[in-house]
Amino acid sequence: MKHINYFSLLFLCLFLSCNSHKKDKDNAIQKEVLKPLTFTAEAAPEWTALMERTSGWFAADGIFTIPLDGKEEQGIQHKETLFIFSDTYIGEVENNVPKPGNVMVNNTTAWMQGNLPKKSAIAFEYNTDDQGNPKSYFIPNNTLAKKNEYYWLGDGFINQEKDNALYIFAYHVHKTGPNVFDFEQTDISLLKIKDPTKEGIKTQEQIPTNLGFVHESTQKRGYFGSGIFVNTKEAKAPYPDGYVYIYGVIEGAKSLIAARTLPKNFEDTDTWTYWSGTDWVANKQEVASLSNGVSNELSVTPTQDGRYLLTYQILGISDKVGIQVGESPIGPFGELQEVYTCPEYAEKGLLPYNAKAHYHLSKRGELLISYNTITFDFWEDIQKDATIYHPRFIRVKYK
Repeated sequence: MKHINYFSLLFLCLFLSCNSHKKDKDNAIQKEVLKPLTFTAEAAPEWTALMERTSGWFAADGIFTIPLDGKEEQGIQHKETLFIFSDTYIGEVENNVPKPGNVMVNNTTAWMQGNLPKKSAIAFEYNTDDQGNPKSYFIPNNTLAKKNEYYWLGDGFINQEKDNALYIFAYHVHKTGPNVFDFEQTDISLLKIKDPTKEGIKTQEQIPTNLGFVHESTQKRGYFGSGIFVNTKEAKAPYPDGYVYIYGVIEGAKSLIAARTLPKNFEDTDTWTYWSGTDWVANKQEVASLSNGVSNELSVTPTQDGRYLLTYQILGISDKVGIQVGESPIGPFGELQEVYTCPEYAEKGLLPYNAKAHYHLSKRGELLISYNTITFDFWEDIQKDATIYHPRFIRVKYK
């Protein structure tokens, strides 16, 4: 019995010593891995060229990309991607000038095969009425809808727990005056498309939500749908916790806020919880700011070492694209790093806005990022130069 105790004790000591050494080694490796990230950026003209068109769809903003298999994995050659756009111009362009008769609709799509920026791989689509005239795919038609409203689109995803239905956030928008920035976003609906195909996307269910609200403590309007991160194993997230994270913005300081829910509960927004700064709570009025000065469209994407990259246009509209590195999908997010200066502001006086990353179209160790451009005199300027209003792309590498 004494021999058994002795050898058991010896084995236990050796095990604890080895285990302690292993933990120290793992911690050292972890500290080595988690050195601060460094970023370099360059234009991605081959991706921008996809958006330079002269017939049919020729200009738009509001670009989000959604993998139609619901899996946010990188490097998959045959993956199909849905691009969704908001305000879009349709017509013919000659020498960069739109011909008379061009029209604007409020949302359109493009469908891409593979992850390489080849013009032969992408098809731009717009909806039409019975006479063949362009019209929006999505027009407010539920209990929240008001006269003369239209939809701008937020982020979306394929919900694998809802028979692979496509869900897209839709902002209720109406004009408040004649100028380009004379508008107001009020309510938010969820669009549910059971058949996310070129034909099937014309049919949708419009689910009213309470996600457009006035934040009581700031008296500023807030809304969700600015970005989505599906952190599930089904979506191939590197460190899944089973939740869908939904990001939003409170106007004024342009504060980033977050909600989360299980995929199966996505439609039931009354069951969502909101990050208060210390816990997930049921009352969205208790949301805490995760960062300030973000854009109305943005992204949160994972790295392979367990960190998260918050990407946005600094201050919402500026010539700077910024990234903050977080420890989780809700941060805390570290120091803002200005990774790119958009040249269109200095060169052409354009206003860049709404930068975001397209994770599944990016290579490992990189982010493919888009941003939009516009002008203060947009209604006049677009009729002189079609190139001022289409997405631009950059490539940001990090290590």
